[in-house]
Amino acid sequence: MKVLVAGATGAMGRQLLPRLVADGHEVVGITRSEAKLGLIRELGATGVVGDVLDPDAVARVVANAAPEVIIHQLTALNRPFDTRHFDETFAETNRLRTEGTDHLLAAGRAVGVKRFIAQSYAGWPADRTGAAVQDEDAPYDTALPKGMRESLAAIQYLEEAVTGADWTDGIVLRYGGFYGPGTAMSPEGGAQVELLRERKFPVVGNGAGVWSFVHIADAAEATVAAVTSGRPGIYNIVDDDPAPVAEWLPAAAAAIGAPEPRHVPRWLGRIFAGEVGAIMMTEVRGASNDKAKRELGWRPRHTTWRQGFAEAA
Repeated sequence: MKVLVAGATGAMGRQLLPRLVADGHEVVGITRSEAKLGLIRELGATGVVGDVLDPDAVARVVANAAPEVIIHQLTALNRPFDTRHFDETFAETNRLRTEGTDHLLAAGRAVGVKRFIAQSYAGWPADRTGAAVQDEDAPYDTALPKGMRESLAAIQYLEEAVTGADWTDGIVLRYGGFYGPGTAMSPEGGAQVELLRERKFPVVGNGAGVWSFVHIADAAEATVAAVTSGRPGIYNIVDDDPAPVAEWLPAAAAAIGAPEPRHVPRWLGRIFAGEVGAIMMTEVRGASNDKAKRELGWRPRHTTWRQGFAEAA
């Protein structure tokens, strides 16, 4: 198939493009920078320049590429992650998830795209009153603090726009927390790893917040599977081992040879990380991957972050 990837040079794009090519697809990657066209060629794809926030540019790129499948992997995580100013941190990503999604969908509809796949996130949007591990049918969290609501609204907008498109097979992949090459949890300069090494990533309160992880290579393989498998809908792309912060954070530190993380009470964590940070450390829910295994035929090679963190380190 001919596949157009928006977000071709990010951490996910660098894993995804060569896998799509190896699977026999003809791949076109969009970048905003002419300087990155060479990287796209090195990954085996054809590169085109276009700003997804410009609807006319998107229409031209998609019309010229005439893809059968569009994969929307666009984020803009180029500023330090600040839980005290969560929506500000994700402001540009939120635009890509709303305006960018609209532009790609409109252009895809004009050329008759058969399948539209978009990136979402499984880490914190689910309701915090349910089970510790939830599936794709869990409701959104309606009690988030004010500083997270714009980001949740953007995720909800993307998911509803993609799965609600009745002219194509709309698939949303809710990835867990990435680790591996090019991610914040990479031992080679990842921001979260550096915080661990500096003992600036503590366990807050009881550390009962449940996080779901996925190695970025496994996430890319799930995305390749979604090109030809699965019904329209939402899929959690996570490993088999959701775990509370109090369990995974010390293990992550040990894997990279960092000091054991500090433990701080919730009230103190709230002062330094805000209510958002306290919620993520103590209340968020994990995600089940049963549906992705069943309907995409996907199995993570790194079935648990315990194995994956050790290998990455």
